[in-house]
Amino acid sequence: MGLLCCPKCHGELSLQIKKKEGDEILEGTLTCNSCNFIYPIKEGIPYMLFEE
Repeated sequence: MGLLCCPKCHGELSLQIKKKEGDEILEGTLTCNSCNFIYPIKEGIPYMLFEE
């Protein structure tokens, strides 16, 4: 993914695309390879918040 990392543990993220339009990812998830936390992508926006 390059510039993005998991805000929870700073691990590397994997991208799973569910819906794409051109180059824009509309729906999907970003999953941390270290802690397995899943961040949803909805309407093109990644939601990378978590409760501590």
